Amino acid sequence: MKLSDKIISMEHSPVEKYYIYANRVKSRGKKVYHLNIGQPDIKTPPEYMRAVRAYDDEVLRYTASEGVTATIDAVRHYYSRHNMDYSRSEIIITNGGSEALTFAFACILDPGDEVIIPEPFYANYSIFTGLFGGKIVPVTTCPENGYHYADRDILEKAITPRTKAICLCNPGNPTGTALSRDEMRMICDLAVKHDFFIVADEVYREFCYDADEVLSFGQFREAADRIILIDSVSKRFSACGARIGSIATKNKDMYFNLMKLAQARLCCSTLDQLGATTLYELPDNFFDETKEEYRHRRDVAYDAISSIKGVVCTKPRGAFYMTCRLPVENAEDFLIWMLTEFEDNGETAMFAPIEGFYATPGLGKSEIRIAYVLNEKDLLRGIELIKLGLEAYKK
Repeated sequence: MKLSDKIISMEHSPVEKYYIYANRVKSRGKKVYHLNIGQPDIKTPPEYMRAVRAYDDEVLRYTASEGVTATIDAVRHYYSRHNMDYSRSEIIITNGGSEALTFAFACILDPGDEVIIPEPFYANYSIFTGLFGGKIVPVTTCPENGYHYADRDILEKAITPRTKAICLCNPGNPTGTALSRDEMRMICDLAVKHDFFIVADEVYREFCYDADEVLSFGQFREAADRIILIDSVSKRFSACGARIGSIATKNKDMYFNLMKLAQARLCCSTLDQLGATTLYELPDNFFDETKEEYRHRRDVAYDAISSIKGVVCTKPRGAFYMTCRLPVENAEDFLIWMLTEFEDNGETAMFAPIEGFYATPGLGKSEIRIAYVLNEKDLLRGIELIKLGLEAYKK
């Protein structure tokens, strides 16, 4: 029996597919430092667990398709602290940021419609757009200029009559690139001028280390009906397993049709919504210590990786990733070799090759993404192993 062409043409995750090698060598006793995935090691705030344990209803019922009212209000109040004004009828709670993105593209794309995305980009954007027949129009960036893409002329050249949206992860995964307020305003101007949506994936919003204020596309009222705001508790609150996100829009037609999708999947987890509510209610200063910890890890990781001969890397401004070019022809081959053949005192490191984060064939073969989510000691050891691995690999 034949499966669909759509699913057959879909690629596996460019991060997950290497675990078969890592798990094999770990079962033989080799230690692997995981620099490949953005799983924070910061403790999830205890308020989350307390809220889940306190649930005492006799029946675990469905909730409203748009989400628990208390959770929606908690998101609203969080936004209001950052100069954003959303009503209850403009926010839908989703099963993580991934479902929010899927909902967004389902609502705006017909087969053949185009989405402008700076590359390299979060690899699942290919899946989310491809499910609905969309085509990614990549705006190519490079490590020499810090993967910068916010140039009006370059972006405007990518716009065609089929452009339905620009999708931006800001601050960015995998590059750590972060937009300034003026750059965000310029993108809003383009959206208004050329009549397209901005899918603003802001799950790393607070992880911006060189800005004194928290920036969001939701603050630009002149383009309010074009902004589709994607959010999640995963990274901000170190609660990846909670799978609670949200999608916010002031476009009434968009909200009306998003609700069709929310109703079709019935609802999000009741308990996880209750836990997430407490996270959004944490005081403003909650994130200060976490942000400083990741800023320190960024600086440590950047200093270490950029000191390796032949590596091209620019210090990222946000998120907790950095992308760089290694002095190898093929980073995937190097990673597999690192996992299967290399070790130093029984240890090796795992990173994410970036070729699968590009839409343009042939690009990114020598580039990798490092997630600086480990403690300083493990982070430095992981990068040291990459350095030792490169020295051995060249021989």
